[in-house]
Amino acid sequence: MKVTIQREYDFIEYDVDMQDATLLELLDKIKTQQDNTLAYSSGCRSSVCGSCAVRVNDKEVLACSYKVQEGDKIEPLKNMPLLRDLVVDMQKSLEANKRAKTWLSSYNSEAKLTHEDEKINELQSDCILCGSCYSACPVYAVNEEFLGPFALTGVWKYVSDKREGEPKEKIDTIQTNGVWDCTLCNECTVVCPQGISSKADIEKLRAKSSQFGYMDPNFGNFGGGFDSGFGFDGSPSF
Repeated sequence: MKVTIQREYDFIEYDVDMQDATLLELLDKIKTQQDNTLAYSSGCRSSVCGSCAVRVNDKEVLACSYKVQEGDKIEPLKNMPLLRDLVVDMQKSLEANKRAKTWLSSYNSEAKLTHEDEKINELQSDCILCGSCYSACPVYAVNEEFLGPFALTGVWKYVSDKREGEPKEKIDTIQTNGVWDCTLCNECTVVCPQGISSKADIEKLRAKSSQFGYMDPNFGNFGGGFDSGFGFDGSPSF
């Protein structure tokens, strides 16, 4: 089986005698039997840690779960500094979680969760921070200050949690380089190995932003402004 792998800024072809193998198994065999200088990341080997995310034929995948095919072109994730071969620096995208305050800011101890409450953000809790959504995001490609898909999904996780005592604080945080900058292209959803739709989460965050008096700043370009129907304290303005 022949595949090509990006090595620094060039592609090298490898011929490996393997069938029905995952990409990570193929990378391991290349490293141990053909080229011990090949650099890539891996961890749990069970699609849980997200550390082995790469791009195959221009689409983000987890190397530990993707079944490699003849002629595959393997590259590192996009939109992140390249460290070596298939290894990228995830630090900046991970710091977006800190800027977006993806945690319970003010715990409401009186809030009691039902099973229905738990299901509201159950899927968002499955994010493995693999970075695939950032690699596929066209906005992050041109604006590194954009909070990005998994950070905004994290915000929705806590805004929708009844135990969060200060949801407005989180909504305030995502108004700049956040919910209104997303193009809703859905590329993040397509590549998410957990099936999380950051697009849907961002749409819900936009609706919640309107409840707290915010609006899409782009509406101001059409003249006459836009009335969200809510005052800046979240109360109805009509």
